[in-house]
Amino acid sequence: MKAATRSSLNKMKRIVIKVGTSTLMYPNGKLNLQRIEKLAFVLTDLKNQGKEVILVSSGAIGVGCHRLNITKRPATIPEQQAIAAVGQSELMNLYSQFFGNYGQIVGQLLLTRDIIDYPKSRNNVINTFEQLLKQGIIPVVNENDTVAVEELDHLTKFGDNDRLSAIVSELVTADLLIMLSDIDGFYNDNPTTNPAATLFSDIHAITPELVILAGGNGSEFGTGGMATKLKAAHHVLEQNGQMILANGADPTIIFDIINGEQIGTHFRALKEVD
Repeated sequence: MKAATRSSLNKMKRIVIKVGTSTLMYPNGKLNLQRIEKLAFVLTDLKNQGKEVILVSSGAIGVGCHRLNITKRPATIPEQQAIAAVGQSELMNLYSQFFGNYGQIVGQLLLTRDIIDYPKSRNNVINTFEQLLKQGIIPVVNENDTVAVEELDHLTKFGDNDRLSAIVSELVTADLLIMLSDIDGFYNDNPTTNPAATLFSDIHAITPELVILAGGNGSEFGTGGMATKLKAAHHVLEQNGQMILANGADPTIIFDIINGEQIGTHFRALKEVD
């Protein structure tokens, strides 16, 4: 069923899609190749429809662990950065192959927080996005995990790719951010432990009560969780943008979302409501 407030989603031209590690990999740490291929198909088709698409993709460390036959995410920063160096190369190779099957070219952007914070480098990043989109190339964005650090006077980490996707949406002035996760949307309780948990269809403001409900941690190979998704939604709402949080088990769900179907949780400011 289509919702009245979602009827305009099919008119959105510039769309950011964020996928987490749990979307790209099985719980056992192996690559979910079927899902990656579907993602490439969907985004290429959106591009063929005339939409401008940006993919924000987690997974460098998870894919690196898979490539190096490591069964558990390492604890130390140098180990994580070394694995990310391997994983990012492997991840882009996968994307190049799968998107290439549909004749679509992709381009990699690795960002750190300080690049966004400095006006000149920020403008350079925006110019790169615009040029890639102008040339019909789908940008694939990730945090540059190989060099990103968090120090008192030199903050280079975004913290998580949920936040990164919200910042990218701001940089490119996206019409919509679609965040694919391993859950159907934002609930009033954990649906994996409480079958009676209720899904929020629409959220217009991030309240303290919602922040309390968000709690929890991310997956074993990833870093995100519901709290980081709520922070990303807050950033999007501050920019008068819109965000859909939905389950990425089948990436073709993106077609239904854009068609206005009642799927996931729609974050949209009250003043934007029809």
